[in-house]
Amino acid sequence: MCTAVSYQPKDHYFGRNLDLEYSYNETITITPRCFPLHFRHANTLEHHLAMIGMAYVADGYPLYYEATNEAGLSMAGLNFPGNAVYCSNPESHESVAPFELIPWILAQYSNAAEAVEAIKQLSLVHEHFRDDLPVTPLHWLLSDKDASFVIESMTDGILILENPVGVLTNNPPFEYHMLRLNDFLNVTNRPPENRFADEITLVPYSLGMGSIGLPGDMSSSSRFVRAAFVKANSIPSDDDAENLSQFFHILDAVFQPKGCTMLQSGLYEYTLYSSCCNTTRGVYYYKTYENNQISGVNMHAENLDASSLIIYPMLSAQQIHMQNQ
Repeated sequence: MCTAVSYQPKDHYFGRNLDLEYSYNETITITPRCFPLHFRHANTLEHHLAMIGMAYVADGYPLYYEATNEAGLSMAGLNFPGNAVYCSNPESHESVAPFELIPWILAQYSNAAEAVEAIKQLSLVHEHFRDDLPVTPLHWLLSDKDASFVIESMTDGILILENPVGVLTNNPPFEYHMLRLNDFLNVTNRPPENRFADEITLVPYSLGMGSIGLPGDMSSSSRFVRAAFVKANSIPSDDDAENLSQFFHILDAVFQPKGCTMLQSGLYEYTLYSSCCNTTRGVYYYKTYENNQISGVNMHAENLDASSLIIYPMLSAQQIHMQNQ
């Protein structure tokens, strides 16, 4: 279960919570312009746009969870079990495996409009990366500074849906999440009005009563509503540090503490990390479950014309700043 958000107060920010029961030892990974990107059913890209994001690097290949390219286009994959359907065989037009979609898009396209046109001609092939890394059912949030789209490959083919709220979680499909927002028309960040009955005097006895009814559980549909509400009512700033902090607070509203969501295996799903990329500046920020301190990697501080992956391990251990020592 995960939550991804696109947010633009001044610069454009894109990131997500990754909610899983265990880590794959993912790393902050920069794919520079001259790193050859091989695809199972598409041409190798020897030269392409550079990108940065969180990835599990397997056999030297960056399996991105989410990433942003040097032009500011961003993409995140979120779990979509029971709904995602892929082609059994490559079709005559362009075909990629789901694990290749993020690098295939971000390597070639500078904005969401270009990427959407390419995806319309694409087929996604049901193909494992390795026997021990089977195909993952996903849908994707694709965003730039101007627009967001949801990409869902289901029984009717690939759907490309405009996303006016800039939020995506997991099941059910995106159209359900947008429809369910109508259930919360009366939720507000303002003091509530008495609509109960004209003849009964009712007044708020606490701040925040306008948001009574906002769901607080861990389900993906509730996290979608909560993230959309918090994002829509966030106060923007002209200061990058303030906006960065605000973005992480949006993700904190749907953070999953360890112990609250038990799986059938007996393990617990929790928020392994939260990320935020300032796509305008190419800086990837993150914090982990154990380490609340925000860490950052600037892709433009690296040699983006290199031919090898540039990898930074996550700083996962808690870091506490003592003010009186």
